[in-house]
Amino acid sequence: MEVILKEDINSLGHRGDVVKVADGYGRNYLLPQKLAIEATANNKAVIEQMKASAVRKSAKEKVDAESFSTQLSEVELVFERKVGESEHLFGSVTSSDIAHELEAKGYTIDRRKISLDEPLKTLGEYHVPVKLHRDVTAHVKVVVKGDQPEVVATAAAATAE
Repeated sequence: MEVILKEDINSLGHRGDVVKVADGYGRNYLLPQKLAIEATANNKAVIEQMKASAVRKSAKEKVDAESFSTQLSEVELVFERKVGESEHLFGSVTSSDIAHELEAKGYTIDRRKISLDEPLKTLGEYHVPVKLHRDVTAHVKVVVKGDQPEVVATAAAATAE
């Protein structure tokens, strides 16, 4: 089945592309979700208008994403987790945790846009990429701290000397 994409879909293509998909995928997912339309002769004539509209819409989204990216680059998220002896976390910081913390600060971002290959399991400072647009990626500063007070860690370092 051939369909015309109305939205960007990571595994298929970009808005306005004509792609060939399995019949079930097209009928049961893409068409009901209004992510695509059937590639009929009439719809193919409309494709040029859609592409022009998509270019304008994408350009506007990119400008918005770039301004949002500058706001996000100034954000610092601090997570406090229980820590074992070798500074290994009991638990981890996931993309859902980051999305929830960003939402608490007033930034609504889907957790799937946070490009965290695997959860953060060690203490430290990380710069986590957030994909806002296909051409714009922001980096959010994430600091993972232990739950033990700094005074205890400083006292332990002083006694070791």
